[in-house]
Amino acid sequence: MFGVSVVELWPFLFDVLAACMVTIKTGLLPVCFHVGTSSSLSTSLTCEQQLSTSTSPDRMVSLHPLLDNGITPGSDSFPGGTLKCLCPSSPVEITLTTNVAHNHACGCSKCWKPAGALFSIVGVVPRDELSVTANGDKLTIVDESAVIQRYACKECGTHLYGRIEKEHPFYGLDFVHAELSEEEGWQEPQFAAFVSSVIEQGFDPAKIGEVRARFRELGLETYDSLSPPLMDAIAAWTGRKNGKLPAAA
Repeated sequence: MFGVSVVELWPFLFDVLAACMVTIKTGLLPVCFHVGTSSSLSTSLTCEQQLSTSTSPDRMVSLHPLLDNGITPGSDSFPGGTLKCLCPSSPVEITLTTNVAHNHACGCSKCWKPAGALFSIVGVVPRDELSVTANGDKLTIVDESAVIQRYACKECGTHLYGRIEKEHPFYGLDFVHAELSEEEGWQEPQFAAFVSSVIEQGFDPAKIGEVRARFRELGLETYDSLSPPLMDAIAAWTGRKNGKLPAAA
């Protein structure tokens, strides 16, 4: 009725929902906000992440160091490598014997991100392609109640990998941050997920349009959940589990 399709409204509706959640639950944002024409919402800067958001003539929003200066393509034939925590001595090291898949920018509050970054960059590998190869005694699980058991260095806090031990559509896949490797060739980010979630963490809703625009400039589609192929995989797993689909071959 307003000349706008439902599909076009989805990002806006997610942004409104996220702003409401952070207002009610945390008080990080003021209770009053108004609907605008293109910026969606307006509020004041209240989150530490706002302070780390840089502005320059050619970059309005700082997303992540691997994104801010453009995306470097990976190599389809890259065989994997080592990831290390940020400790200056005796770092924890994990070895991956394959490239990551479904690498993406993630706006959730759980994934590890470098200081000043608004989004994390995270991909997955089969769990049998990952091994801890140095100083594993420094690893600890960040939140044992979480579905993804994120193993982090007790000294520097860097997340080395996340593993699912419960029945889950992504069981068998480990979540990793390829930026912790010195090797080049890792799959580049493919999309941006849980974009509206940064608002729940206190990011100014009025600037979320800039975030989505910057991702589009980089050629990355933005979603307020996961990408359609991953959401389809979750739905198919659920359908097989409840008997609505035949078991996987």
